[in-house]
Amino acid sequence: MWKVKEIWNSNPGPNTKKEYASLTAKGMMMGAADLVPGVSGGTIAYITGIYEDLIDAIHSIDHEVLKNVLTLNFKAALSKINFRFLVPLFGGILFSIFAFARLMHYLIIYHPEPTWGVFFGLILGSIFILAKEVKEHPTFSTFFWVLIGTLVGYGVVNLIPVSTPNDLWFIFLCGIIGITAMILPGLSGSFLLLILGKYEYVTNAVKNPFIEGNLIILLVFTLGTVTGLISFSKVLHYFLKRFHYPTRALLTGLLIGSLPKIWPFKTVIESRVIRGKVNVIQDMNIWPGIDSQALFVFALMLISLVAILVLERKANGKKA
Repeated sequence: MWKVKEIWNSNPGPNTKKEYASLTAKGMMMGAADLVPGVSGGTIAYITGIYEDLIDAIHSIDHEVLKNVLTLNFKAALSKINFRFLVPLFGGILFSIFAFARLMHYLIIYHPEPTWGVFFGLILGSIFILAKEVKEHPTFSTFFWVLIGTLVGYGVVNLIPVSTPNDLWFIFLCGIIGITAMILPGLSGSFLLLILGKYEYVTNAVKNPFIEGNLIILLVFTLGTVTGLISFSKVLHYFLKRFHYPTRALLTGLLIGSLPKIWPFKTVIESRVIRGKVNVIQDMNIWPGIDSQALFVFALMLISLVAILVLERKANGKKA
């Protein structure tokens, strides 16, 4: 009888209770971010310094692992997967998605400006951190890929929502598209689901899983996310290993391009009623008047920005 504990201890991942708690907390932050249209869980992974570890861990799941699972050879499957890293991280992500779906929905609907202010500060802080690496390699290629990433990120976040079918094949496709965006910093899987007209459809199934039909929606969507996660992680893993600095520059650009979407102060230009609910089709960023609400939002921006910079400095201090 093989021992799970032996395989677990031989895997790369956290070692102490504090490290397990930290990784789980990062997963919870990723899960909460993935619930917000415009913010990416990949961004949080990037900010908290686990992005490449995440891609490496997902990359460890290949066709041999799937073959071993299907043939019930779990010992061989687990010995190949970085599951000591993945279990606490994805445990945190899943817990956050199911526990905070209603809370994040409430904050976005009823307190949008403070909520977006926090995320804006987090992402702006992460851009400052990533810019250090760009400065260390000030080549034409680096700045070119930052520009390309910025243009792609800006283009994606300015797409207009469309009406789409509720067929299961399309839900599966949405799972692939959504998870691909979620693991890319700056591209929001939730926002792309909103563009595809499936954000409320899927989150409603998450909030009410036992209503008739919702479990099959969640199952098909999950299959799509698993397919997309395993497939696209291999592409990212290849480029991060073979073209490290251009890939990091591209990811930095994606974050920069996403900033206009996350700016908390907006005015609605065009809206449309879709399935009985008002959806914003087009809005415009504005500079707010100076009042207590605006000052509160700017304070949250500053606090979250400083928090990220402090965390990054502490992390670098530990590495040194």
